[in-house]
Amino acid sequence: MRELKILAVVVSLTLLTYYLVEPFAHSKMHPHVDAPNYNFPQADKVTDAENVEKAKVALEEAEKAGKEKAIKSAKTDLANAEKFEKDTNAFWASAKAAIADKGNVANGEVLVTSNCTACHSIESKGFPPVMDNASAAAAYGVVPPDLGTAGKLYTKDYLVGFIMNPARASKVTHKFVDGRVHPMPGFDWMQPQELADIVAYLESIAPKTMTDKEVFHNACQRCHSIKYGDMQKGTMQAFTPDANIKTYMGKVPPDLSQYIKSRGAKYIHEFVNDPQKHLEGTAMPRVGLTQASEKQVVGYLEKVGDSKKAQREELGPKFLIYLVIFAIFAWLWKSKQWREMH
Repeated sequence: MRELKILAVVVSLTLLTYYLVEPFAHSKMHPHVDAPNYNFPQADKVTDAENVEKAKVALEEAEKAGKEKAIKSAKTDLANAEKFEKDTNAFWASAKAAIADKGNVANGEVLVTSNCTACHSIESKGFPPVMDNASAAAAYGVVPPDLGTAGKLYTKDYLVGFIMNPARASKVTHKFVDGRVHPMPGFDWMQPQELADIVAYLESIAPKTMTDKEVFHNACQRCHSIKYGDMQKGTMQAFTPDANIKTYMGKVPPDLSQYIKSRGAKYIHEFVNDPQKHLEGTAMPRVGLTQASEKQVVGYLEKVGDSKKAQREELGPKFLIYLVIFAIFAWLWKSKQWREMH
């Protein structure tokens, strides 16, 4: 009977830790954020409104405390949040027509080849990189992406927004202040139909299918490395040299080999969809991936950082069954020994 009581206490404490203590600790270390939203104009509208409300609450609390310095700071934060909301809403409103328009592929090809290939490659269409990665990184701060897969990787609204104003669409306007400008110029001077035409062309030349590795290669590898990834072909080094990306981003972006284990799939989905939700002020841009592309990125990180996941999950139930059987035999053996002693 004593052993059963001990077992009950152990089970109770384990369940208490697993279902109450651990989730509580996790919620404090990783506060809840909104689920990924791939409608970026709508996502920004919701996020910016929430930030304004937070700033209002902070101001109310500062006024209750009666501290002039805190009140002044809170008023400044509220004004900044309201201005950011207004500017972002105006930006997406100006992009609405281009997002809704049906583009002309032929005209889009002319626009892309006359405006974009001066910096971007489209190797699938015979436009190789203008310069090697090191030279491109030195010139722009980061290696410009090949546009051959952009139409598949990114949502239409994000592509339109990014072409118009890269910093605003990728949510890194805080990086480009005091005279600093984004390496890609904005094309908000274009007509909505022209923007729609460019996106239509990019979508027309994009491959129908891509492997998880190809998606990662095109969407992430300009900045991130995989040091312990594809062992058959060695490491995957970021296209942009560390010195350049450190200057551009403020620090070297992390190696993603084990991120699936240290962060988890849910966190990575949320972070890729909008880095500012988890790390306000981060230099990492919102990537603008479609839900399918984002899923492939996470899938590739699982293959790289947790390649034994399927085997581990398959072994789990078998191991638990073994423990139950072992516990039964241990209990029987213990009962037999005590009976003989008494």
